[in-house]
Amino acid sequence: MVIHLFTIMKRFPRWHAIGVAALTFVMLSVAMWPAPSQSVIVELPPQVVIPAPSPEIPEEPQFTRVAEEVQPGDTLSTVFERANAGVRVLYRMLAIEEISTPLERIYPGQSFEFEFDADNLLRSVTFSESILVKHRISLTDDGFDIEKVVREPEIHTRFAEATIDSSLYLSAKEAGLSDNMIMQMATLYGWDIDFALDIRAGDTFSLIYQEEYLDGEKLGDGPILVARFVNQGREVNALRYTDEGGRTDYYSPNGDSMRKAFLRTPMDVFRISSSFNPNRRHPVLNTIRAHKGTDYAAPTGTPIKVTGDGKVVSAGRNGGYGNVVVVQHGGGIRTLYAHMSQFSKNARAGNRVRQGQIIGYVGATGQVTGPHLHYEFLVHGVHKNPQTVDLPTAQPLDRQFLPQFEEFASNMMGQLQVFEETYVAAD
Repeated sequence: MVIHLFTIMKRFPRWHAIGVAALTFVMLSVAMWPAPSQSVIVELPPQVVIPAPSPEIPEEPQFTRVAEEVQPGDTLSTVFERANAGVRVLYRMLAIEEISTPLERIYPGQSFEFEFDADNLLRSVTFSESILVKHRISLTDDGFDIEKVVREPEIHTRFAEATIDSSLYLSAKEAGLSDNMIMQMATLYGWDIDFALDIRAGDTFSLIYQEEYLDGEKLGDGPILVARFVNQGREVNALRYTDEGGRTDYYSPNGDSMRKAFLRTPMDVFRISSSFNPNRRHPVLNTIRAHKGTDYAAPTGTPIKVTGDGKVVSAGRNGGYGNVVVVQHGGGIRTLYAHMSQFSKNARAGNRVRQGQIIGYVGATGQVTGPHLHYEFLVHGVHKNPQTVDLPTAQPLDRQFLPQFEEFASNMMGQLQVFEETYVAAD
């Protein structure tokens, strides 16, 4: 067809041929243009994403740390000098009371860590107050900042139980108790049980207590939470309780304090005829002899009351004291009652007596000039003035806290029983 068209065009003049060619081009272009209902999809090359430049991260400052341990005989100055921290900065620190108070409590074995920057300038000092407490002093442009860091130990709850064969100490050690825990138990029950004289083979004890750990190592013993001691068939239970007022103490399950109070005087009707006096002249011997107690003058037969719960250690005739009764109490306390005309039925060696019970009656036995009671108060073997000595208190649980305490006591005694039953089953 192309050849035929070319032959026809040769028969026309030149300008006609050009016109025909132009017309033919236009017609072909129209024929090839897409219809209005068609769409044209043009694929573009994928867009190239250029990441934004990341901000520059400043380099971490370089620090050098120097550790020092306080040696016997060290001072703060020697510790700072050994670390090349200098004493001038130390003196500036000590001028600030908030810093000097903990910093000056230096002791052998204490750890110090000094931190220096790249210019070898001191930036901070960290030192231990104890295993759980550290202080960090930071040097700033304005002076110093001190921060106290306290670590909390892990609390582990333990149970121990034993039957006494030979001694409390050996049985407690076999049960896994530390010396400190044995002393805790002895102190707790010291008002009710004389561990030197009352203990018998076959007595039992059980307790739930706490231990403190840090990083898997034992730091020490915590408190006894609940305990039971059976002494010669007599059961004594104790619970540690903190009331809503924040007061913590040990109580029996009925809310009575495990600590016992003392009466200031052993009689209701009396006259002080001679006070505590280490330089008194004896009225019978006419020599300087310390008067280690207080004399209460009263008619013969006047009742004498024991001033605190305890155990009668001795009751009988004792030289110049005449008829005398000695009572052992808790807390290392003993009371002595002398010159009695006669003893009461409670005054038998080994008897347990309660505060206010009649122990005997005023008399004039021994080296005396008239009827009176000679009363002594000893703490760990040291005579104290009965009129001025600080007496132990035994504040019972406030009645408003009793409902909560009774629920707490029931729960704790129940836990102790579960442990005891499990312990027996394991054996």
